[in-house]
Amino acid sequence: MTDPDEFLTRLSAALPAPALREVAPHYLAEPRGRWQGRALAVVVPGSAEEAAIAVRLASEASVPVIPYGGGTGLVGGQLAEGGAAPLLISLERMTRIREVYPDENVMIVEAGAILSDVHDAAEKVQRLFPLSIAAKGSARIGGLLATNAGGVNVLRYGNARDLCLGLEAVMPSGDIWHGLKRLRKDNTGYDLRNLLIGSEGTLGLITAATLKLAPRPAGEGTALMVVHGPGAALRLLSMARDHMGEGVSAFELMHREGLNFLVETMPQVRQPWPEPPEWFVLIHVGLARGLDPAGALEALFEAALDEGLVSDGMIAQSEAQRSEFWNIRETIPEANRHIGAICSHDVSLPLGAVADFVAAAPGALARIGQFRINCFGHLGDGNLHYNVFPMPGGNRADHAGQREAVTACVHDLVHAMDGSVSAEHGIGRLKVADLERYGDPAKLSAMRAIKAALDPKGIMNPGAVLRAE
Repeated sequence: MTDPDEFLTRLSAALPAPALREVAPHYLAEPRGRWQGRALAVVVPGSAEEAAIAVRLASEASVPVIPYGGGTGLVGGQLAEGGAAPLLISLERMTRIREVYPDENVMIVEAGAILSDVHDAAEKVQRLFPLSIAAKGSARIGGLLATNAGGVNVLRYGNARDLCLGLEAVMPSGDIWHGLKRLRKDNTGYDLRNLLIGSEGTLGLITAATLKLAPRPAGEGTALMVVHGPGAALRLLSMARDHMGEGVSAFELMHREGLNFLVETMPQVRQPWPEPPEWFVLIHVGLARGLDPAGALEALFEAALDEGLVSDGMIAQSEAQRSEFWNIRETIPEANRHIGAICSHDVSLPLGAVADFVAAAPGALARIGQFRINCFGHLGDGNLHYNVFPMPGGNRADHAGQREAVTACVHDLVHAMDGSVSAEHGIGRLKVADLERYGDPAKLSAMRAIKAALDPKGIMNPGAVLRAE
């Protein structure tokens, strides 16, 4: 590595003053407070060309580079505690909506654009950008693509990968890949777009993206329904899709522990029932013109009641009530943070294995200790957030010695059921050992070969996804 002072001098000489920032504390923190990062400098480019200059100089000096989006990642991919101090490149100045093509259902945006701003830009032309997560007010498009984010609408619209047609990116050499095509079909060799999406900044720096939009549903409906367990919820999901086809856009499973946590930490959140049911689902549908979402949900409830799948329910009668229903789902993760998890697990399972996993995991964990479990997630795509907490009056610090055993217990069970230990949050630095433990050897070998070919100096987010050599 070149002398850091010499590198910083070159960087300052090559970039305009607005492209350089102080290393402020928020760049070095992450939401769960597990790590404290470090940085040699922070670059905030105003264009792909400025980003390319920074990456090229870093490559020449063998300085590590960490791409930084909204800082909302939950697996430590946006910071590094050890090793040589990295150059942090934040896309916060690259926020433009470059082009919108409503008739094509396409939008081209810079990677620093905040997700909620992309939603607003789509709405202005009566379109929908379907990707939605709780951190939509701070998460940026580049980070969402780099981690292949999921969220609540994957059931109907797919992950971030499925909502992207093209990319502009700075490669580890400092070259810019101009891949912002609006094509739905392009079989011209290897798919570099899909290689960069989900690579968590280890293969390049995304600077802009061509996004897929969707027509806005003419009518939307939201309901909460009490179910007799995860198995009944899955049968209800199948029934919902039989009734409404692809109109079902979200199907969220929640446990009463989530409501208990809200009562304990956020009593201002209005509860839907006087006594929380053990299991319930939130269903959101968007239907074409001429169809009645509320009527369709009512018919679904009646059919499910006849089948013994549900025992109670409510259908939102207004936009305000729909927001209240969604607020319950979106504030449960915040309540979790207030309680303080011993460990959190972002896992996915084949739909047919979800009920078996939910039934088996508590008994397996009981052999380690006594815990509270808050299980919730995107049931439509098999993604569960399986979070383990201390008993009332306890503290997560009391269980520090059990954290690894708890995670291994959950992940071993998921793996045995042919699931994934990383559904939508990514690998980052938190799950590198998990990837090594559960990953297919041939896949890992291919991943290391790709990394070595595209980033021979290993400067792009070293230690994330793959262990640094």
